[in-house]
Amino acid sequence: MDVRMLTAQEALERLKSGNARFVKGETTQQKLLTHQERAEMASEQNPFAIVLGCSDSRVPAEMVFDQGLGDLFVIRVAGNIVAPSQVGSVEFAAERYDCAVVVVLGHSHCGAIQATIDTLKHPDQPPSSNLMSVIELNIKKPTTISAGAVAKDGIQLIAKARVTVRANIKQLVGGAGEETILARVGEGIVSSIGSSESHKTVLENPDSISKLVLRKGLDAGTAFEILSIDIADIDIGKNIGAFLQMDQAQADKNIAQAKAEERRAMAVALEQEMKAKAQEARAKVIEAEAQIPQAMAEAFRSGNLGIMDYYKMRNIEADTSMRDAIGKPASSSSKPLKD
Repeated sequence: MDVRMLTAQEALERLKSGNARFVKGETTQQKLLTHQERAEMASEQNPFAIVLGCSDSRVPAEMVFDQGLGDLFVIRVAGNIVAPSQVGSVEFAAERYDCAVVVVLGHSHCGAIQATIDTLKHPDQPPSSNLMSVIELNIKKPTTISAGAVAKDGIQLIAKARVTVRANIKQLVGGAGEETILARVGEGIVSSIGSSESHKTVLENPDSISKLVLRKGLDAGTAFEILSIDIADIDIGKNIGAFLQMDQAQADKNIAQAKAEERRAMAVALEQEMKAKAQEARAKVIEAEAQIPQAMAEAFRSGNLGIMDYYKMRNIEADTSMRDAIGKPASSSSKPLKD
């Protein structure tokens, strides 16, 4: 059978069978290949499985699974840690050689794990910087994130959380990275605080944030699994609700002032219109008064007004003017009558 045509289940069964032979001491693979076989294999490789394992000299993948040269694409690193370079190697083999199965091969009594434990026990005796980079990958430290949100009562809360994750083997290839999980956790914290009726409820029960976030399964589809979310601190920020109310009040004030200014402008316009109408009315009165002499002359000519009628009218006018003068109070500048 062409190994490139093996299904994942068939490849896994082949590995299991080889491991069973190794355990029993009944290996079938010859230890050395002929010169001709090595020359033929030099032109190309066709591994049927990917093995990510430790560099420990006691667990060579080809011997553990009783496979020959060129059957397995093996990635080995001390401590069997997962770093971007190892994940990239797995993705490369899966894409280039159509390997249907990935095996993460662990083992007991690992020297790299023991070195990690020794470093934790004796931090004053650190190893070399290069070895320390391997150990630090085995020591997964919590990542601290900060997220702020506003509760329904308008008070802003800023939560600091320590997030601990570990690699998810099932999602190792193609899964989203740790940054995605942290972003989702921050989003969950914002959602949890924002849905709280009062900021006091959050302060009284800070663990409600982590419980709600963990229930959402935010690590789905990622290459990591959330182990814990610990709320380290919650700070009270600004009273966003009060600021919003102040802004709304200022906006309402500006609107009221604009409407008042509009009404004032309309009143001024109406006043100007009334003044114009008054001027127009006075003009009409003056025009009418100018027509009185003409009307009286016409009345004389037509016989509708006699000379005696005219004098009576003049006497009435004089009498009216005299009464008006008598009725007005005497001014301070007027002189007293002499005897």
